[in-house]
Amino acid sequence: MHSVSRTVIAAAASISLLAGGAVVAQSVLTQKPAEVQAGAYKLDPSHGKITWSVDHMGFSTYVGQFVNAQAELTLDPANPSASRLTATIPLTEVDSNNDGLDAHLQTADFFDTANHPVATFVSRSVTVDAEDPSEATVVGDLTLRGVTRPVTMEVDFNQAGVSMGAYKAGFDGEATIKRSDFGISYGLPVLGDEVTLHIEGEFIRQ
Repeated sequence: MHSVSRTVIAAAASISLLAGGAVVAQSVLTQKPAEVQAGAYKLDPSHGKITWSVDHMGFSTYVGQFVNAQAELTLDPANPSASRLTATIPLTEVDSNNDGLDAHLQTADFFDTANHPVATFVSRSVTVDAEDPSEATVVGDLTLRGVTRPVTMEVDFNQAGVSMGAYKAGFDGEATIKRSDFGISYGLPVLGDEVTLHIEGEFIRQ
């Protein structure tokens, strides 16, 4: 009887250890792009924001955010150049921490959201840095106010792994555009033409 009990206890302990090992294995994070799981990903909108900054009359750099962006990413670590990114940015949900400016940005002086409520980005190429594979250059087409222009974004891979029950991959990106290229000339040249975009994104594997 005691022998049977010891056997049952040992079996239960073994199962617990194996289960614990599985949890640990699933929780391992990697900062090596080659180890990231291939497949389709979607941006977690609560952990994906685009921060914009522009010179304000030489006195300061004015900063705001686009929130609730939607994006889909196809990752192919074995062939990074085959990876693809598409994004939709709701311009009606810009947040400058100033209600008056938020309202002004909706007008024809800036985004003209009555006619162009969203901006879109579609990647055309992904080139990984030969010396540092965690860095890549993404070239794509940005459409804003009905105008499409090529944009180059420098992207850093942060890490990937299981978090909060989902497999995620995190990235930072930065690009600079000229708003006048998209027909936004209000306030030039007193207000800056160059706009820096800083992108933060956690993508969930589908």
